[in-house]
Amino acid sequence: MAASEATLHVLSRAVPYQIYTNLRSTSLLSFKYSVKIHKDEDYGCISQKGKGISQNYTGRHLIRNTNGIFVKRQDNQLRCNCSGAESVREVFREDESKRLVNGVAKDLDNHLKYGNDGFLSNNELASSDTTISKTFGEVGSNSLEDEAWNLLRASMVYYCGNPVGTIAANDPLDSNTLNYDQVFIRDFIPSGIAFLLKGEYEIVKNFILHTLQLQSWEKTMDCHSPGQGLMPASFKVRVVPLDGDDSATEEVLDPDFGEAAIGRVAPVDSGLWWIILLRRIWKMLRRPSVQERIDVQTGIKMILKLCLADGFDMFPTLLVTDGSCMIDRRMGIHGHPLEIQALFYSALLCAREMLAPEDASADLTMALNNRLVALSIHIREYYWIDMKKLNEIYRYKTEEYSFDAVNKFNIYPDQIPPWLVEWMPNKGGYLIGNLQPAHMDFRFFSLGNLWAIICSLATKDQSHAILDLIEAKWSDLVADMPLKICYPALEGQEWRIITGILGLTTMEAPGQLCSGRPDIAEKAIKIAEKRLARDKWPEYYDTKGARFIGKQAHLFQTWSIAGYLVAKLLIENPNAANILVSVEDPELSNAFCWARGKRSRKGPKQSFIV
Repeated sequence: MAASEATLHVLSRAVPYQIYTNLRSTSLLSFKYSVKIHKDEDYGCISQKGKGISQNYTGRHLIRNTNGIFVKRQDNQLRCNCSGAESVREVFREDESKRLVNGVAKDLDNHLKYGNDGFLSNNELASSDTTISKTFGEVGSNSLEDEAWNLLRASMVYYCGNPVGTIAANDPLDSNTLNYDQVFIRDFIPSGIAFLLKGEYEIVKNFILHTLQLQSWEKTMDCHSPGQGLMPASFKVRVVPLDGDDSATEEVLDPDFGEAAIGRVAPVDSGLWWIILLRRIWKMLRRPSVQERIDVQTGIKMILKLCLADGFDMFPTLLVTDGSCMIDRRMGIHGHPLEIQALFYSALLCAREMLAPEDASADLTMALNNRLVALSIHIREYYWIDMKKLNEIYRYKTEEYSFDAVNKFNIYPDQIPPWLVEWMPNKGGYLIGNLQPAHMDFRFFSLGNLWAIICSLATKDQSHAILDLIEAKWSDLVADMPLKICYPALEGQEWRIITGILGLTTMEAPGQLCSGRPDIAEKAIKIAEKRLARDKWPEYYDTKGARFIGKQAHLFQTWSIAGYLVAKLLIENPNAANILVSVEDPELSNAFCWARGKRSRKGPKQSFIV
């Protein structure tokens, strides 16, 4: 067909108009050809059926809106003004520069090249897709992996025809969905990494940019608004009536900042995960990317300013409430939980790497560097526990008053739990779950320890010691289904353990690969494979040995599916773990040694206040 013919071609076997992408999403797969007006801070949406657009409009260049279509509203939602076309298959440009991939129409515009969104051109993406496919192999070589990829793609949520995330769980037989039909930032991380490793960047790009647009809405509860820069815990695509036209509908992104969550807890970890995933995109593409956009740079700075704000706390760690990370249920982790500190350190490292050098951000960069050094010292020194440190705590004196006190946090030796005395192996150690004045939480938290390995918050010796402990206590920490969120039991519910969180396998594999211990990850994955499909990919398992599917666990949980896929991809190609791992910064390491009095030959190139 000649490119000059101005005709809208309809592909054969067009699907019906109301086709949903999954059983939970209210987002229609179909859409009209739409464009976005690039203005400084204004976003608009224009729908046009038929011809593609490449022209100047009021001095601005109009491009295909691969990032999604939205306008800002006063009711804390992002609105799409596009109505659905008869079918995605009906969207076809006169120059035939469009293709269909997995039911989603994608642009092949060569003029976009390395465009305003900071991503590779489509030709480069195609080349990258081919390279990654050769690296990881094609889906279909294993029936369990086939099933996992099909389930993961079935969980994708679409906004104006573009993929923007994956819902938390997609069980068609579950009538009590709660908020599991929403896209959670923390839950999408394993999904995003899986898509990146497969060379499918579009959904991750859209997720990053759409959640950025949801940042900093003035949400209130009891007449109080959270700090500027807060990222939502989750969002949902809703179809609502179009203003002024009862016969038409539109799609909106409706965010939840914790005002509807269990316990009404603000999601402290969402912004940290967002920065971490953003850095993974950049490492995957290996060139300047989306992080150079002005709006993305502003988003990074807003998150950093919120986290680095002064308060009453005297420690470099972040002070949070219970339920502010991991899961929004009571875990007794209020205070300074390890998971938040590991994510905080990782996000600071990623932001340090991505922040554009400019005079306006010099003070922020200095505060960031200072916090990194202080935080690494604090965690490595005071959160670490092994048999030697346990014996030191056992002999602590209390109520010491001096600058050189040994028992700096006034920990009472009687706090050492009886189970730990017998459980701690002679070889190995771990980072404790929490540290506050007169209180140490000696529980082993898997995600915090594994992420500390990935982001180099733990030293090399500590990283190997953590993996030694996992091997030594395999029956307690892994049992029949990896990997327990925490050990031992939750307070007051002895041996009723929330366990078997498959999403943690995503963190387990790169940590063990970068430490030269792939055998541990392979062993854990083989155990998981025996039950995953049979148990319908549950959210978690109960009991000490993970014998039962969790009493309230949702089935077809996306983080279980994506966590398994990421682990398999990394085992198949260990070098890919480099996009997840943050190698210890030499200057920060030097500053760390300098601050501890172990001066190297040269002082740090940059000044750090500790």
